[in-house]
Amino acid sequence: MHEHTKFSIPTIRNFVPEKIKPWILIIFVIVFQFSGGVYLAAVSEMVGSLALMQEDIQMAGYASMVGMALNFSIIFRLKFRFTSKWILISCSLVLIACNFICMHASSVPLLVAICFIAGFFRMWATFECNSIIQLWITPTRDLSVFFCYIYLIVQGCIQFSGLTTIYTAFLAKWEYMHLISVALLGLLLLVVVICFRTSRVIKKLPLYGIDWLGGLLWGLTGLSAIFVCVYGEYYDWFDSPHICAATLAFAVMLALNIWRASFIRHPYISLKTWRFPIVYLTFAAYMAVYLLLSPSHLFEHIFMEQTLGYDTLNLISLNWVALLGIAAGAFFTWRTFAVRKWQYKTMNVIGISAIIAHLVIFYFTIDYNLSKEMLILPIFLRTFGYVIIGVCFLTSLTRVPFQYFPQALTIQNFVGASFGSALGTAVLARFLKIATQWNSLYFNANFDNVNPIAQQSSPADIYAAIQQQAMLVSMKDLYGWLAIFGIICLLLFLANASDLRPKYVIQPTFKAIRKLAGRREL
Repeated sequence: MHEHTKFSIPTIRNFVPEKIKPWILIIFVIVFQFSGGVYLAAVSEMVGSLALMQEDIQMAGYASMVGMALNFSIIFRLKFRFTSKWILISCSLVLIACNFICMHASSVPLLVAICFIAGFFRMWATFECNSIIQLWITPTRDLSVFFCYIYLIVQGCIQFSGLTTIYTAFLAKWEYMHLISVALLGLLLLVVVICFRTSRVIKKLPLYGIDWLGGLLWGLTGLSAIFVCVYGEYYDWFDSPHICAATLAFAVMLALNIWRASFIRHPYISLKTWRFPIVYLTFAAYMAVYLLLSPSHLFEHIFMEQTLGYDTLNLISLNWVALLGIAAGAFFTWRTFAVRKWQYKTMNVIGISAIIAHLVIFYFTIDYNLSKEMLILPIFLRTFGYVIIGVCFLTSLTRVPFQYFPQALTIQNFVGASFGSALGTAVLARFLKIATQWNSLYFNANFDNVNPIAQQSSPADIYAAIQQQAMLVSMKDLYGWLAIFGIICLLLFLANASDLRPKYVIQPTFKAIRKLAGRREL
């Protein structure tokens, strides 16, 4: 256990009251989380004004997540090299530039590259703020407590950012969201210049021995895989040379990464990281969880917009329900998992059960006349369960030796923040298309010349009704199959007779981490 000492933030000048300093940094985190490149909530407006496809905007959004994930492997090295004031000023200036470029960029490669950079610097600034107030949140450096705060603030900002973006686009234009972010970052920059001092608590650690080429290769590997998932349906999958080329690039770069990691001294992601069971187990579990969550990215939007006829404001208002589920999930996980030290298995079962319950509710209630109030419970359960699972999976990585812990975070965030979501949505979209075609053929068989409905309606009306009914039935079928798959996953969790509890998840002090990183460079 770590010694309890009076908490202070020496990097902020003394004229700022100590009680206010942590809250200033929390506000900084919220501002940085709002500034990550494109805003996916405004995808319809961006498609129209920039002459881009929806897949282009999604690709840029996923690129931001890839940049964010890559940052974890070197996050402590960056912290020990630069001062907090320099980091916050640099990240603010880069994010301001990225926001201005994203407002006007109509080139997809440029937009993807800028969002990748924005994601990297957003994560860097967020980590710097959170690491400063870590001892204020948990004086014992208990990561199970700290990760509850992380999921609350990050997932909450994602939902609130969507709300702010839509309301801004409704009242003015979507570009104004970028201007709001620039204004907030400018104000943050002014506060940092005035209130922060250039102080260094720990001796500077040079950036020697970092595998920058490996980091770039891993980033391109992730972007290639996401390209296949995002554009697969648009280009008709492997009938397209674009998808074949991206798949080949993914395979080649992945093999090159593994080959380089086998002989270079300090690879960006060491092969030894994969030898720990918790790393590949959480990798596989995250893939399953994101497949169960994929209807939220596909079915719910299609169903609410095309079938129920909700406009954008009604659709985004459900983010308040998701925000409530995130807050409830973070509080529940903190009280049970972090404070009372409930078992990993118990928490994972509760989280998976909540996600399965959301699928089952949609399976039994999906209908043309579904009221908006009936959507509250399943959306609440989905976000509630996701936060529980996310905190538990993140905390479980503390069983990896700290030398490989940042690399394990990078691997998990590759799956959790970017690739897992893209793959789950792509797989479900493909099955939805196939199921809709089969159901359309089945319903078409009943509309012949002797059918009274066919005689009274125009061919266009009949075709539209058939397509809508086929899609609704296909969604219902896939909700049912996903629920069955979720129950199988739940049984696998129950079969695992593990009594592990988050009792030994204390992060070393930054001085100890600095010494470990210094020895790694010898």
